Amino acid sequence: MGETNKGSEIKIQDQKIQQNKNLSIWEAIIPVFALIGMLAYNVYVFGDDALSGSNQFILLIGGVVAAIVGFKNKVSFQLMMDEVAENVKSTASAILILLMVGALAGTWLISGIIPSMIYYGLQVLNPTIFLVACLIICAVISVATGSSWTTAATVGIALIGIGGALDISLGMTAGAVLSGAYFGDKMSPMSDTTNLAPAMAGTDLFTHIKYMAYTTVPTFIVTFIFFLILGFAQSASGEANTGQMIADIDKAFNITPLLFIVPIVVVVLIIKKTPPLIALLAGTILGGIFALIFQPQVVAQVAGVEKLDFNSAYKGVMTAITVDTSVATDNEVLKDLFTAGGMKKMLGTIWLILCAMVFGGIMDAIGALAKISSFMLNLFDSIFGLFASTVCTCIGLNVTASDQYLALVVPGKMYAQAFKDKGLAPENLSRTLEDSGTVTSVLIPWNTCGAYHSGVLGVPVVDYAFYAMFNWLSPFMTLIFAAFRIKIRQLTSK
Repeated sequence: MGETNKGSEIKIQDQKIQQNKNLSIWEAIIPVFALIGMLAYNVYVFGDDALSGSNQFILLIGGVVAAIVGFKNKVSFQLMMDEVAENVKSTASAILILLMVGALAGTWLISGIIPSMIYYGLQVLNPTIFLVACLIICAVISVATGSSWTTAATVGIALIGIGGALDISLGMTAGAVLSGAYFGDKMSPMSDTTNLAPAMAGTDLFTHIKYMAYTTVPTFIVTFIFFLILGFAQSASGEANTGQMIADIDKAFNITPLLFIVPIVVVVLIIKKTPPLIALLAGTILGGIFALIFQPQVVAQVAGVEKLDFNSAYKGVMTAITVDTSVATDNEVLKDLFTAGGMKKMLGTIWLILCAMVFGGIMDAIGALAKISSFMLNLFDSIFGLFASTVCTCIGLNVTASDQYLALVVPGKMYAQAFKDKGLAPENLSRTLEDSGTVTSVLIPWNTCGAYHSGVLGVPVVDYAFYAMFNWLSPFMTLIFAAFRIKIRQLTSK
């Protein structure tokens, strides 16, 4: 993810995983199957509207099922609430970042930053190369920043707009954006998950990155070919009429390359290891200032006045930061692109994260997370079985704990000794944690990462999950390497 500061990262590493000897494996998985069954039915009934609130309540009901199992096994209500509180506390940074991303999107709309990205992007990109360009651009930005979250919140939003204007499926565009963003999130030494995984496994950062490249680069190449083929298919289906859209963008905004100063400043701040909240706040404030300088007519429109004064300028910028904002246009395609939800838009995603943390916290409190991990560890005896168990545990924790970090920390603690006992170097474990824990988090709608990216990009997880090929192919790639003993380093070889 690349968004948590070092202090909280250390706290996550030191977190105690709750054990419960009275709990059986069957009792541990009852809440999991109950949750999956209820969510499946809920999505069947509500369809795309499931994330509007009903899924959130289902997560709470899943927590109730877990609590009942806990009561049966003599787990106190207070312990459950303490774990829920810890989980919710761990998401404070993510929640604030979500609110700030909503604010940033609002000021970047009225300032013309996002319209300018779309304006120039339409002139440079065409349907044939667009998806591949999304993949590469996001990979470069994410390697530079170490953050898939920042990548999605800046260039990702603009690329979604360009894709919509080119009449390309938003699911495809989001899949390309996230595939590139998570390549960088895995491989950048500035990413916190890239630092956390080797710390849990017991190896050093650059050994981890070098060893991870063996599985990550082939996965990226396959993903590149996939989007290249999709791109040719898009070209064959006909191109959108971009000329009229370019003219209509130019009519609504004062387009200038100077507007790119703001996103460049944000990216530089992140590269300089400025805390993401500060960088996004700076981008939001600069976006508001640039709106007043370059787009006073847009600010006046948002404020509902004909001529700006200090009060109406303040009202226009604050409206864009906090609530729904739209810029008038006669172009039907651009109407959706010329809207932003501000901080208000992120409240549904925050609601989802909080409810997911309730479920994950109770699952941890009753000892279910530890029990499931231990069961998976003992399920296989072979070396391939150990890798497969690690992969399944990481993905399972992304589903049950709803948190990317716990999907690295819990298996890292549980499996480190098992890898040593098999004579395997710790970089085998750290690579597997990233290949299965880091990247699959974005494929779970109620996981913090899935909820974040779906909320920021405005594309449901079910729409982009298949096209996020890099993310779902990565665990398969690590299993292929394990099955054929490719680059499986032994302790004795060090």
